[in-house]
Amino acid sequence: MSGTDTTTAAGTATRAEYCVLACAEAWRDAGEILASPMGTVPMIGARLAKLTFSPDLLLTDGEARLIADVPAIGAAPRVVEGWLPYRQHLALVTTGRRHVMMGASQIDRYGNQNISCIGDWAQPKRQLLGVRGAPVNTLNNPTSYWVPKHSTRVFVERVDMVCGVGHDRAAAAGPSASRYHRLSDVISDLGVFDFETPDRTMRLRSLHPGVTVEEVVAATGFALTVPDDVPYTREPTAEELRLIREEIDPKGLRDREVPS
Repeated sequence: MSGTDTTTAAGTATRAEYCVLACAEAWRDAGEILASPMGTVPMIGARLAKLTFSPDLLLTDGEARLIADVPAIGAAPRVVEGWLPYRQHLALVTTGRRHVMMGASQIDRYGNQNISCIGDWAQPKRQLLGVRGAPVNTLNNPTSYWVPKHSTRVFVERVDMVCGVGHDRAAAAGPSASRYHRLSDVISDLGVFDFETPDRTMRLRSLHPGVTVEEVVAATGFALTVPDDVPYTREPTAEELRLIREEIDPKGLRDREVPS
């Protein structure tokens, strides 16, 4: 497949704006759960979802407060509706009332994610964030991933260390691990992916306009399931583009994460 005209009623959507829209869709009709977006584009996406098709979504200021309004990225909230310190946030994670969108330094076909180190754990080539809360996130509440630069360095045959738990490892660990395990979406600057296959391996769900299947396959370090007819990520509406450009991200921070 190849790119199509991306002109909407409000002008031409950028690649970053398609990524924002795809991230927002991860929280469609989510109900009253906490959105935990990690990264600029996911943060914009969560705010867009809150302002459009997921009005009950809970947002935080990124620290310890639940906010009732939807401020622009970098702006202080005007309405604070609750207190969510670290202990309460962890308790919320274990009850499943949260959908986190984490980053991934590496991710494999089963959705195992690595944010800890590159190379052998005993003597890594690169030290990264550490495991952090990735195991608890993936085993207790819905988890999606955001990758701003899709490449074979990120989409790998085997992660160097498992932080976020993938479908194969959750199944092998038994019901205690798999009962609430749910990997929703993987969103990159090239497209949207899921695990809706018989063996729960990664599938290409949609291409961002202007991207081809061949580009995605070349940038992926494992055999990806590719349907015969891959759709494009849906077009943003004029109102969605207005919200992104004028209310949520008027400074255009999205374009720093995903350059046009």
